[in-house]
Amino acid sequence: AAAGELLKTVKEQTGAVPGDGSGHGLLRHLNPGTRGILAALPSAQIGFNYLGRSGHAAGEDGAWQLTDVSLGGGPEGVHVLEAGADVQDTPDGPRLRLVLEGRDLDPATVERVGRAWTGMLTGLATHAGAPGAGGHTPSDFALVALTQRDVTELEAAAPGLTDVWPVSPLQEGMLFERAFAEGGVDVYQSQRILDLDGPLDAARLRAAWNRVLARHESLRAGFRQLGSGETVQIIVGEAEIPWRETDLSRLGEAEAAAEVDRLLGQDQAERFDVTRAPLLRLLLIRLGADRHRLVVTSHHVILDGWSTPLVLGEVSTAYAGGQDLPPAPSYQDYLAWLRRQDEEATRAVWRSELAGVDEPTVVDADAGKTMVLPDNHAETLSEEATRALAGFARGHGLTVSTILQAAWALVLARLAGRTDVVFGNVVSGRPAEVPDVERVVGMFINTVPARVRFDGGRSVLETLQDLQARQLTLSEHQYPGLPEIQKAAGAGAVFDTIVMIENYPHTAEGLGDDGGIEISAVTTRTGTSYPLTMNAGLGDRLRVNVSYRPDRIGRETAAEVARQVVRIVERIPAEASLPVGRLAVTSEATRATVVEHWNSTGAAHGGPSVVEAFRSRVAASPEATAVVDGERGLSYAGLDRESDRLAGLLAATGVRRGDRVGVVLDRGADLLVALLAVWKAGAAQVPVNTDYPADRIDRMLSDAGASKAICVAKTRNSVPDGAEPVVMDAPEAALDRHEAPALTVGAHDEAYLMYTSGSTGVPKGVVVPHGSVAALACDPGWSQGPGDRVLLHASHAFDASLAEIWVPLVSGATVVVAEPGAVDAQRLREAIESGVTTVHLTAGSFRVVAEESPEAFTGLREILTGGDAVPLASVERMRRACPDVRFRQLYGPTEITLCATWLVLEPGADTGDVLPIGGPLDGRRAYVLDAFLQPVPPGVTGELYLAGAGLAHGYAGATGPTAQRFVADPF
Repeated sequence: AAAGELLKTVKEQTGAVPGDGSGHGLLRHLNPGTRGILAALPSAQIGFNYLGRSGHAAGEDGAWQLTDVSLGGGPEGVHVLEAGADVQDTPDGPRLRLVLEGRDLDPATVERVGRAWTGMLTGLATHAGAPGAGGHTPSDFALVALTQRDVTELEAAAPGLTDVWPVSPLQEGMLFERAFAEGGVDVYQSQRILDLDGPLDAARLRAAWNRVLARHESLRAGFRQLGSGETVQIIVGEAEIPWRETDLSRLGEAEAAAEVDRLLGQDQAERFDVTRAPLLRLLLIRLGADRHRLVVTSHHVILDGWSTPLVLGEVSTAYAGGQDLPPAPSYQDYLAWLRRQDEEATRAVWRSELAGVDEPTVVDADAGKTMVLPDNHAETLSEEATRALAGFARGHGLTVSTILQAAWALVLARLAGRTDVVFGNVVSGRPAEVPDVERVVGMFINTVPARVRFDGGRSVLETLQDLQARQLTLSEHQYPGLPEIQKAAGAGAVFDTIVMIENYPHTAEGLGDDGGIEISAVTTRTGTSYPLTMNAGLGDRLRVNVSYRPDRIGRETAAEVARQVVRIVERIPAEASLPVGRLAVTSEATRATVVEHWNSTGAAHGGPSVVEAFRSRVAASPEATAVVDGERGLSYAGLDRESDRLAGLLAATGVRRGDRVGVVLDRGADLLVALLAVWKAGAAQVPVNTDYPADRIDRMLSDAGASKAICVAKTRNSVPDGAEPVVMDAPEAALDRHEAPALTVGAHDEAYLMYTSGSTGVPKGVVVPHGSVAALACDPGWSQGPGDRVLLHASHAFDASLAEIWVPLVSGATVVVAEPGAVDAQRLREAIESGVTTVHLTAGSFRVVAEESPEAFTGLREILTGGDAVPLASVERMRRACPDVRFRQLYGPTEITLCATWLVLEPGADTGDVLPIGGPLDGRRAYVLDAFLQPVPPGVTGELYLAGAGLAHGYAGATGPTAQRFVADPF
């Protein structure tokens, strides 16, 4: 053992000398000055020179003898002892000759050293012939930095070791993910299932596979971790592919099919031990005399999608007995190429490409990394459409792959609700600089980010050309593993959809040159963690296949996605000049569902204005109580009468149709009188919360152009100097002397101008017409009517007051004015005890009461909420405590007149897993649109767009509404 270690140590030492030692020590002999400088350095007393193989020599008896031959390598007199050696050719064969020259040494001493040298060489020769002798040293493995201990451990772990390679970044990522998911499905373990028709010689097929295995070092690789933590692949000289056979030919068709499924599942579940080669196994299933199914199970870490057809082609040739297989190029050449790359420059390229993408592009944020076997849905273009697509690509210098990537990006833009999308692009990863790279068997294929930025106004062709140019720039930098790219580029590199364009070499169509065995079908089974993957096969008919995780994506959703991709690529050749934002993605049938069927809500109700609807209610029930304000109450007739008189006063002060009048009042019966009076005078309300700061009230009324403001003596001081106060409780007002003007407002006349805080913090005035208020208040979907008592506690400057004032007043219910202050659980109980049946709470208030005192809703007929996201848990808690209460959620911004959609949960109705915003009210339409304002199909995220009877006229301020993200759904 010591002899072996000595040989390995000397081998490594001599191999480490630059230039094999040429010029070693020559500085000592250049000139006297140099000799003087170096005189202090240690000087070797023994010189050695091996001259290799020399010419013919006469045979000798092998004894040490005096000679005048010198084999020394250094200048004369430098060393005390010069040792030299060469190999001479003799009639009896090559013989090693050793020469020792001693300066001032006794010849016997020199001979004694020579005999010791001879003895050592004889011992080393004996050791070399012993079993287990030999082995490798670190210098045998040029691509990996190893210690002798590493080599020894690897040789012990892998008998027959012939080489050690580094792992590529892609292999390293796969092995990491595999280790991370230890015990679960190995996503990189795949099955390729070949249906073989014809008379098959199983032994010959097995031998063919092993012949191919012997040709490719990469197929004889296992993977181990060194003590340093680095993972390497270890190549063994010989390996045999595990082979199993099973005969199902005696079983019935159904029974055989079930057994095949069981065997496939069993095989898929059996994880490879990646430390042992080969990571490949075969299962041959006999289904009939001339029918077999060959299951090729391999690990992606040694074999990619491009390599598999190469291997199958070689197996076919070997099965046929072909002896003309050319030498196989080695995967080691690619690993050497990787070592020469500028990794920092590559990272900089990826950072630049993905700069500005600050969040992931995901279609299912909750999918996680669970590995499952996917389901598939495929769509195929006609031959004519495929030819048109290929011709268009050639004519504009594009690849079909670029067009397919752009099509996927357009679909993804709808799915993710973004115009700047990133998805995984599966690339061959085979650099042209590696010799014969297209025939190398190994793991090259890589998934790298592909980014597509859409400008809706830019043409389809320009978008395609830009995408192809950027992909070309990135083509030299596609070798890093995805984790490394994501680390360099940040969140912008994260995605959960994949695109793979299959341009691999063709799989052999049969076994043997005569085609006696036909491969009638090839099926691939592999796990995935991605919710959606698109792969496309290029041929006479373009085939688009969408693989999807059945635990996350529905079959119809995946089918629609595939149809959308096909629809886009079919339209591109004819519509290349069209703005990309107008390229149709959704089918006509789906579009009709979203636009027409979901929005078949009929006409809006209510006529031209709430005033008309209110007067109809006065005529029907004049003595019914309209409003209760503490001890004061007004009947419908009384409210009508008092508002007529105030309207007359407003007209007398100069208010005309189309004017805007401030309403500076606290909540109470007087407020209802004033609001009705403004409308009866033909003017529009500008509601003002008396708690607002004076400068805000001044700014609002000035911005609205309201020259007059209704108030009472208590709120007189809140009216700014720029507006003339109309004090309705002043003695001089003499309301009983006035009558309402004889005019009728129309549906398009302004009803109110309500100020919100605005997205910028600057109050924004929303102008709402009478028809919109009437459509809201008179919608037949409301459940209020005579006998109901609705609590008014919202400010009239908040659009929730529409549901608390006008909905009850057109339905015959009673408005109950809450006492000053916010409504909490205790106030809610008190209101219900006083007879209130309906209450509206903001989403925040509802959540607080539902969480703290859900029983406080007991006794209500209906609770209304909305204006923000309503927690499902809060709704469920309230409904458990109060199962007899109807729940109604309202959704819509101020611009749509309180709400455009609602969800009504009747007592006993199932809540469901999510709380939707409901469907549109009568006369409204709700669309979920993408960034290009195109309707998105069911289940897709987009911006909610509301239209119809409730739409506001416009804005007095400068900013528009902020869109909300929703998933398209009829509810």
